[in-house]
Amino acid sequence: MSQVRFSTVQDLFDAFPTAVKDVGKAEVGMRSLDFLRSLIERRDWPHAISFCAYLLPKRVAVAWGCRWVRRMVEQFDAEEERAIDYAEAWVEEPGEAARGKALAIGNINDHNSAATWLALAAGWSGGSVYPPEFEPAEAKPEKTARAVRVALFVGLSRLTRDAKDRIMTTCLEDGIHLARGEPHILR
Repeated sequence: MSQVRFSTVQDLFDAFPTAVKDVGKAEVGMRSLDFLRSLIERRDWPHAISFCAYLLPKRVAVAWGCRWVRRMVEQFDAEEERAIDYAEAWVEEPGEAARGKALAIGNINDHNSAATWLALAAGWSGGSVYPPEFEPAEAKPEKTARAVRVALFVGLSRLTRDAKDRIMTTCLEDGIHLARGEPHILR
């Protein structure tokens, strides 16, 4: 079993100052997974999603987001399907070409779509966020986590009240397994 990327909440907040606002009030000395579990127990889905998106490495966070958005959204239109496919292609082969395709479709697709935000999450994972003809500009380190969380917020907003607790608990337990370096779970 591998080490969790950020042992404590404070470690995560030190690495990503924007997480303080996105995650909300937290006991900063608490161990990261204990804090995430406390959010799950309280069914504080927005803050739990946010914390988990920051906790996971970028590729893992995008893969986690794709897997769970596919479970939350009943049907994608053709452009949404292409966007999530590009995000998943980047997860499989995280090269510059795959990242560029994900970024390009993320920039032109509907920003009300969870799939668009997953493409942007992959596209903002590194390298320049501008087309090659422009001066390069690197994405800020938190952009991938923030895009994954928005994608999951969109998916969460589309769940029925009866499905929310069940799906989100399993989604976040999957995130805990991934944070530990264990294989993902699906129920």
